[in-house]
Amino acid sequence: MGKRWALVNRTTKETNIKLTLNLDGQGKAKVDTGIGFADHMLTLFAFWGGFDLDLTCKGDLVIDSHHSMEDIGLCLGQVLAEALGDKKGIVRVGCAKVPMDEALAEVVVDLSGRPYIVYDDTLLPAIIAGEEKDVWREFFKSFAYRAGMNLHVKYEYGQNGHHLLEAAFKALGLALAQAMVVGRKGVSSTKGSLD
Repeated sequence: MGKRWALVNRTTKETNIKLTLNLDGQGKAKVDTGIGFADHMLTLFAFWGGFDLDLTCKGDLVIDSHHSMEDIGLCLGQVLAEALGDKKGIVRVGCAKVPMDEALAEVVVDLSGRPYIVYDDTLLPAIIAGEEKDVWREFFKSFAYRAGMNLHVKYEYGQNGHHLLEAAFKALGLALAQAMVVGRKGVSSTKGSLD
């Protein structure tokens, strides 16, 4: 199997994004989104997944972070799908539960090619690091749909929004790392193919 990496450049009137992802990296991240909290979360994701992530985003933050986070999710999903290629040999499914102080989050992924998301953010406070919690749902949704991934994010319990999201991003990295392991012969599907 060749090196699993991809690059995307996306420019719109709302954002300008350059993103490179190496799935078989060392967990090194260089992230500059203009949103400090997002930089922190994406760095955690890369570290715990063992991915090398290089990301810059210049967005219309004078409005808010919504467009930036949604478009980053789209770009991250695109490079993940491209880096995985035909998905031959990958385990396909991964899951992780991660605690962060009083908080616990679980993430389950299936790299089936059929996008879906289950995301209940009722435990998250309305505002986290100065932004509405909805931007995180939009990020996860965009990521899952562009990657062709079934993604379930469950905040089991907790009170601190930073802790809840940190647990989820670490769990996302760990779950994807499991799902992308090359540990089978052929495609992980009784149908004989993945979408």
